[in-house]
Amino acid sequence: MSTGTAGPATLVTPEVLIVGGGPAGLTAARVLAGAHRRRVLVVERERQAGGIPRHCDHTGFGLRDLRRVLSGPSYAGRLVAAAEEAGAEIWDGATVTSWSAEHGAEVTTPRGLFTVRAGATVLATGARERSRPARMIPGDRPEGIYTTGLLQNLVHLHHGRVGEQAVILGAELVSWSAALTLRQAGCDVVAMVTAHERPESYSALTALGRRALRFPVISGHRVVRIIGRDRLEAVELENAATGRRRLQGCDTLVVTGDWVPDVELARSGGLDLDRVSRSPVVDSDLRTSVPGGFAAGNLIHPVDTADVAALDGRHVARPVLRWLDDPGAWPSPEGARVVARPPLRWISPGRVAAGAPPRSRHLSWVDRRIGVPVVTVTQDGRVLGRRRLMWPAAPGRVFRIPSDLFAAASPAGGDVVVEVDGRP
Repeated sequence: MSTGTAGPATLVTPEVLIVGGGPAGLTAARVLAGAHRRRVLVVERERQAGGIPRHCDHTGFGLRDLRRVLSGPSYAGRLVAAAEEAGAEIWDGATVTSWSAEHGAEVTTPRGLFTVRAGATVLATGARERSRPARMIPGDRPEGIYTTGLLQNLVHLHHGRVGEQAVILGAELVSWSAALTLRQAGCDVVAMVTAHERPESYSALTALGRRALRFPVISGHRVVRIIGRDRLEAVELENAATGRRRLQGCDTLVVTGDWVPDVELARSGGLDLDRVSRSPVVDSDLRTSVPGGFAAGNLIHPVDTADVAALDGRHVARPVLRWLDDPGAWPSPEGARVVARPPLRWISPGRVAAGAPPRSRHLSWVDRRIGVPVVTVTQDGRVLGRRRLMWPAAPGRVFRIPSDLFAAASPAGGDVVVEVDGRP
């Protein structure tokens, strides 16, 4: 890449700018810089690249993309090393303060200010959990309340201390990650609480976690009040069906799941956003509404596993190369929108285009459990596909819909409507 000066900021001109050094961004960087010899710059705001897995000091990472099972830090380290060995440049501790496809990115780093103008940009900024204030849980404002990310950062990276008795709000995959972190920190989990009738995580994982960690999973309840002056003392739980309330003593509360995309740059860059998930709308090539702009990973499907995000990064490399080779022949997508009907909350990719999306799956989220789901895809009053799937649709985890159900959709037609029903 070349450098120069543009006012007070140094101008940098890679072929590809990747914003976000997690699994999606690092994998895209490795593929583009390695086999395809492109000049790639990865900008990561954390002091080290690697993304969320860097904070997760337990096993379970890398199965789909690396074909092995690793701890979170080992997995993150492998991805960073592979991207660097391929020739990608990674800036740690660098914050992108603004971005647009036309004007590039303004980046603040410990080395100074930079303007980055690239032929293509991949946004891979990921997702985050909603905090206690964002969930509007009333009550006191004591110490001892964390998201999973804050907890893991404190325990695994800074070796800090938490309390002695914890309640985990949520029963998603990440909730069990929080439970393992609390155990490592010497904090006993006294309850895992979910508002849903059944825990959101896979039944086998929930059963294994109950046996191994020995704490109750309380379904159909929500936390309705925080109690404590300086330090958390208790939370008040409410039965969603009866309204009956009771107190649960604890000095630590971890609010898990309830993911939202880290979408500030996508919004400021003028990308078309899904009205429900607020993620950038992409087609099966992960192209956004802005020419030369791509999005990948948990920014567009908040939230799936780290290895699925990494496979997004592998998938987006080919469309990026196609754009770099001939931008004028490949405009931004203008195909039919994909619309999710309740109980589906959102679906990604959100536009019809030629070719299959990553792993030949559309990813979606549901608001209630359907044990034997039947998915129907229609366009302009015509049924394109209908199929009973062999896996449940459950709140708190991604629901995967085979993309061949969309194969007959016309990019020039009306909205492609996706519906799901079936037995609970």
